[in-house]
Amino acid sequence: MRICVICEGCYPYTPGGVSSWLHHLMADTPQHEYVVWAISAQKDQYGAHAYTLPSNVVRVQDVYLDAAQHARPSRRNLRIRLTTPQREALHQLFACRDPDWEILFSLFRSLGNSSLALLSHRAFWEILLQNCSERHTHTSLSDYFWNIRSMFAALLYLLGGEAPEADLYHAVSAGYAGVLGAWAATERRKPFVVTEHGIYTREREEEIIRSDWVPPQFKDLWIAMFYMFTRCAYHFADRVTCLFSHAGLLQQEIGCPAGKNEIVSNGIKLQRFLNIPPKEPDGWMDVGAFIRVVPIKDIKTMLYAFAQVNAANDRVRLHILGPAGEDDAYLAECLQLAEDLDLGNALFAGQVDTAAYMKKLDFTLLTSISEGQPLSILESMAAGRPVVSTDVGSCRELIEGNNDGYGPAGFCVPVMHLNALAEAILTLAGDSGLRARMGQSAVARAQALYNHQVMLDRYQQIYKDAREAAAAKWPAQRNAV
Repeated sequence: MRICVICEGCYPYTPGGVSSWLHHLMADTPQHEYVVWAISAQKDQYGAHAYTLPSNVVRVQDVYLDAAQHARPSRRNLRIRLTTPQREALHQLFACRDPDWEILFSLFRSLGNSSLALLSHRAFWEILLQNCSERHTHTSLSDYFWNIRSMFAALLYLLGGEAPEADLYHAVSAGYAGVLGAWAATERRKPFVVTEHGIYTREREEEIIRSDWVPPQFKDLWIAMFYMFTRCAYHFADRVTCLFSHAGLLQQEIGCPAGKNEIVSNGIKLQRFLNIPPKEPDGWMDVGAFIRVVPIKDIKTMLYAFAQVNAANDRVRLHILGPAGEDDAYLAECLQLAEDLDLGNALFAGQVDTAAYMKKLDFTLLTSISEGQPLSILESMAAGRPVVSTDVGSCRELIEGNNDGYGPAGFCVPVMHLNALAEAILTLAGDSGLRARMGQSAVARAQALYNHQVMLDRYQQIYKDAREAAAAKWPAQRNAV
């Protein structure tokens, strides 16, 4: 079977997290061929691949959101006479009100690479005037026009392209990837699976609320657009997966039918970590953070908390371990903050071999403000290293369990809570017996619940179920196996 995986802002250019999960999913299912449909924000944002592609990845098709700014679509279709249903669907789209996506997909198919030219069509102006007068009476028409163009140009550009041929489409997030997957699967009459590691809409909502690139009067509209994209993905998907129970409830709250929804926990290759011995005592307590140097990982809070730790115990070292080239400005700010706080014991070591470096660590640390089910925590647990983590995503469930009887594997603290974070680090650093007990709990839980092969088997069944569901929708065209 040929599977098209649709990635947004991750594989194969950005390491860690979702990218690592996807890389191992493809590499360890050699019975399938894969096409990677990679969505990136900017063409010059990513360079070489961060991974050596598995041999069963037969193609990478790149698309870039910023290409819409430079595209010169043919204007041959500007005189097209839109039908009443088409105009209504466009009206609902630009108002972020859940349009009839099948009508839109059919329209974009007929327009092809001229879809972007709709933003210069007379109908667009008429819809714009109506929406502005109905919902944005205190906003200038000029501001509204440029905001709507910036919101939807990328989508129209993407939907005017060509979808890779595949037997099944698998979007590894909602958002743009989810809409592209819905469009491709509908056009080709193929099964469609959506996997969310974090809840895409919630992450975009947090990003937009904090942003300074979206004018305040339009933030609600941008948030509504991403919720609309996600509901589109859920509607057309044959199966929707998430990592833990609360995420599944959030998906259903956003609009995913309960019958499509499945929980598939992350799995790791336990054998890489199970036999890593405890760190040899050397007079230092070493804490590792396997983490990308980006704002959502909140490394600044980590550094402020470590300053408190260092003031109480100057024999603790912090190792920040992960790729640093994703956000150069944030990296520079973090390095300057470490210098300003006089943190000589905070080491930015860059990307490392996780299993090899684990030998140097006593326990690990995660300070993210948003997560799904972090592989870094699972790997630390399998290596018998307790974890201090913020209470995001499934981190509390990983560390404390869900009445599974294995006991706590570390501490979970509130997001951005300096004192709680510092206290948890100092507690683990000062109690070798506690570290040993929590490390044993961590190993037991990882072995019992988070096995890589179990995850692979679940996805093979999900693909089978999705093919059967698609065959029932389109009985005239049976899907290849």
